[in-house]
Amino acid sequence: MNDRKKIKTLSVLGPTASGKTGLAIGAARALGGEVVSCDSMQLYRGMDVGTATPDREERGGIAHHMFDIMDPEEEFSAADYARLAAPVIAQIDARGHLPILCGGTGMYYDALMRISGFGEGERDEELVASLFAYAREHGPEALHERLAAVDPEAAEAIHPNNVRRVVRALEIWETTGRTKTEVDRAQTAGEIPYDDCPIILTFEDRALLYERIERRVDEMMAGGLEAEARALFAPGRKVSRTAAQAIGYKEFLPYFRGECALTDVTAAIKLATRHYAKRQMIWFRRYPDALRLAPDEGGRMKSPDRLLEEALALREAWERRGK
Repeated sequence: MNDRKKIKTLSVLGPTASGKTGLAIGAARALGGEVVSCDSMQLYRGMDVGTATPDREERGGIAHHMFDIMDPEEEFSAADYARLAAPVIAQIDARGHLPILCGGTGMYYDALMRISGFGEGERDEELVASLFAYAREHGPEALHERLAAVDPEAAEAIHPNNVRRVVRALEIWETTGRTKTEVDRAQTAGEIPYDDCPIILTFEDRALLYERIERRVDEMMAGGLEAEARALFAPGRKVSRTAAQAIGYKEFLPYFRGECALTDVTAAIKLATRHYAKRQMIWFRRYPDALRLAPDEGGRMKSPDRLLEEALALREAWERRGK
């Protein structure tokens, strides 16, 4: 496959609350594009407030894809995302439009861009069961320590409470003798079906990002997040492991059980989201060739017009490379 046959794409990536959505929509308007979500939670129906899914007004007439396509009861993986997003991107390209990926789920982006063997291979169900049992008996932190001992880079990127991902990383180590980090790097050698221009939003002032996160959480709480969480965890409803781990929802469970106040829930969501943003930034450091764009300057956010102008200039320079 040569570059002339590859589909041109633009990716707007970065931590939560960094302004990705607005920039992607602006770029779509300027470049004749359509937005494709690269977010592991925005694809679930009924979780719009907590995942900051753009509503009809925010979308401004720009076509959006891979939003609200699954019920929370359904399990969904990065490999599933790649399988469903690939034909969507091909159809956008066939219409003569530019596919613009937008999101902060690095694993989903990797799954789409790295096609050499992602998600292939037999699962060792007995090993997986034993690892989950170890976490239940000794606690998630103990399992995470086992991962840190063999693959510290993966451990840094995976939260101890995300037992499913910790188990998967340990399973890779136990079954292949290679760390997840090594496997991820090896997969980058595979043929990529896209000529992608990746722009990663990276803050100069991290405190400003955290302020934006806290303000967004307050807006979500005022915008009906509690009602969404109640609906998600309604008695008798079986929620997938993926949806159940969504930040902004699981923090309500102690409140629903009468174990804490609503203010405690708000504080827990803010803390979890800040930690998540940090992990996202760590993940996106793995892309040395990506373009970096700071949405802030001097402790303030750049105007949307200026940020878009800078992003378009970066893309234009990317397009000129090698010519």
